[in-house]
Amino acid sequence: MDLSFDLWGNALVSGLLLGGFYAAVTIGVSISFGMLDIVNIAHPAFIVLGSYTAYIANSVFGFDPILSSIVLMPAFYLLGVAIYSVYDVSFERRGDASIRGLAFFFGLLFIAEVTLVLVFGVDYRLVEAPYIGPSLHAGAIDLPLRLLVPFAVSLALVLCLHVFMSHTFIGRAVQGVAQDPSALRLVGADPSRIKRIAFGLSIASASVAGAILIVIQPVEPSIARDYIGRIFAICVMGGLGSFGGTVVAAMILGVMESFTSTFYGPSWSPAVAFGFLLITLAVRPAGLFGRI
Repeated sequence: MDLSFDLWGNALVSGLLLGGFYAAVTIGVSISFGMLDIVNIAHPAFIVLGSYTAYIANSVFGFDPILSSIVLMPAFYLLGVAIYSVYDVSFERRGDASIRGLAFFFGLLFIAEVTLVLVFGVDYRLVEAPYIGPSLHAGAIDLPLRLLVPFAVSLALVLCLHVFMSHTFIGRAVQGVAQDPSALRLVGADPSRIKRIAFGLSIASASVAGAILIVIQPVEPSIARDYIGRIFAICVMGGLGSFGGTVVAAMILGVMESFTSTFYGPSWSPAVAFGFLLITLAVRPAGLFGRI
């Protein structure tokens, strides 16, 4: 009985910590897909790019991977602004942002992956930090710092973006462009500029998410494919554009994967998680929190 309780407790805690990581990797898609209706299928590739920049900062210069990713966020923001500018001119302004726009991001996904393979090869890379390895213990519950620290950083990232979106003019304009782009012009805001800023923020979040990823596990270029389904599932399940829904859905998915892996084996985790997504959408088509 005690052993069973310990398993359940550790599975629950591990799932919640994993859910925090899922929230960090999904928050950028909540902005681009949930608010801007841009199906950026390449977002996981930018997360892996964030992992490799953290790896370089750590292995070459000895910097903390998470702190270095925060410093590099402006560079990722500018990358996002540049990518959206190309996307806007090539597709959105021509009214051709559906299938061809999706193909554009598919192309970015494979270009990023091939570039990383050519530069770094296919070997797994990892980082070193004082919080990778040690664990805290609360009775029989283990709290690995390599999950606990990313969990705290993930929630801080989501909170900062929520405050920005809720309490600044640009943030409210981003939410406005998701609901009625034409109305923004009445208050002197340019929808294209607002979308450019928002997309830049979504890519900037990938810098931190990538560092969190490589802290949790070693990475190699093709690992981005493993997260495409999860990221969009969490985004849809939580409610498009809802940060609170994203966190809740990420926690639910993390807990379900943890329980499934613990008691039935990791191979069942994706099936159970996506099965729950289908049930959720059958009951609440708009997601847990609905669209903003």
